[in-house]
Amino acid sequence: MEFAFILFAFIFGLVLKLVGLPPLIGFLAAGFTLNFLGYEADSNIQMLADLGITLLLFTIGLKLNIRDLYKKEVWVGSIAHTILWVTLCNICFVGISIFGAGLFGQLDWLSAALIGFALSFSSTVCIVKILEESGEIKTRHGKLAIGILVMQDIFAVLFLVIATGKTPSIWALSLFLLPLLSPIWKKILDAVGHGELLPLAGFLIALGGYELFELVGVKGDLGALVFGMLLANFNKSAELSKALMSFKDIFLIGFFLTIGFTALPTFELVGIALVLCALIPLKFVLFFKLFTLLKLRARTAYLSSLVLANYSEFGLIVFALLVNLEWVAKEWLVVIALAVSISFVFTGFGYRSSHRQFNHLKNRLRFYEHPVPLREDTYEQPENAQILVLGLGRVGKGAYNALTNMVGDKVWGLDADPIRINRLKNKGLQVMVGDGEDIDLWENINLKGVRLVLLALPSIEDIRNITMQLRGAGYTGKIASIARYEDEIQPLLEAGSDKVFNFFTEAGTGFAEESLQMIK
Repeated sequence: MEFAFILFAFIFGLVLKLVGLPPLIGFLAAGFTLNFLGYEADSNIQMLADLGITLLLFTIGLKLNIRDLYKKEVWVGSIAHTILWVTLCNICFVGISIFGAGLFGQLDWLSAALIGFALSFSSTVCIVKILEESGEIKTRHGKLAIGILVMQDIFAVLFLVIATGKTPSIWALSLFLLPLLSPIWKKILDAVGHGELLPLAGFLIALGGYELFELVGVKGDLGALVFGMLLANFNKSAELSKALMSFKDIFLIGFFLTIGFTALPTFELVGIALVLCALIPLKFVLFFKLFTLLKLRARTAYLSSLVLANYSEFGLIVFALLVNLEWVAKEWLVVIALAVSISFVFTGFGYRSSHRQFNHLKNRLRFYEHPVPLREDTYEQPENAQILVLGLGRVGKGAYNALTNMVGDKVWGLDADPIRINRLKNKGLQVMVGDGEDIDLWENINLKGVRLVLLALPSIEDIRNITMQLRGAGYTGKIASIARYEDEIQPLLEAGSDKVFNFFTEAGTGFAEESLQMIK
């Protein structure tokens, strides 16, 4: 990648981060700026973009439980939304074409439906980045959004097969035997240890899945996703995902830049893109209404609908095919690139305050809730709890075990990941599923006997939100939080934490104190 690409990506990403928006929006702006200055994307940056998407889908698979796709809210919600969205877009576009407005004047029913279908996808790259940065990828609404994205990927693959007439080879049936190879992969991951061989093994498996699926006539990206899903239940899946995170983020910068290199927009094309973006609230409303009809709680429906309300980079792939087949004018590819970029800005800015938005609108949104919630959306009560530990990763679980040894069964653990909770319950731990940023949780569980809450979460913003929600729900006990960096301590204290522990400093201090006892 040329130095100019790195420089512009860094400058624009830094500026957007300083104003509180995701850096990926800055990377998009950098791509358009470089395009305007006369730079062109070369094969190297396209290779980085493709590699970034492959690693992204692989890491999604590592965090995905295939059983989540069987849930009615996922498969019914995705199918129903696609049908309704394409129908409404078709009506809107054909209605505009009657007046002969610009590119819309060239559309017929078929081309309008195809454009609507391409716009039905939500952005895997944008959504996963936002959910990862907010620590919500394993929450109820995070897993619902990921499930919808996987279903949309399946729809896209089926469309590409039908549109191109390229059918998978007979050898594609052998892909169903892949689960039989799981013991071999497990032994390989156990053998590589925890060093530099681990991310290298991740690259090998992700790219191997891509190439294998391409070899038998199936889209390679789907192969990376499937290989990740097959490894999801391994003990090292979380560690492997973290090992690949930095590589994936760097390579994805290439992807965002390539969108900006698609073409230079004109005022007319920008106007059409804004018209398409005006339909994004409709996408949100359709998702929200469908999710609530499927008995999801208003909060889950709102947050998942909000993060799904954008357009997808996959739409560019579909549009490139439509242009090659001469089903739509080539100018539409520029329009969609602009619409996708603008929709990223909407999602990045809108989701940043999503929890505060729901807290403000919760009374009105709960009107749409089904009177009988789904079984997994009911609340468990932490009986006789005096101490709650939120976040049961390595730090939280360590704190839970230490406190349990000191005060016994007065300690309860909460985590938003139901798979982790089930695993810990099987080990005899006193834990329950709970999303700390869910205001409904604090309003529906009994906190009267709780004297101390420990917040062991990776995101400072999440800790601040939970602290304010606890205080807002009437909790008067003590709150202790962890921070990774010194500049995070004061904001957490100002948000209402009574004590903030620097993770690295306190770990070193504890190690020194315990070691010193050995020679006294």
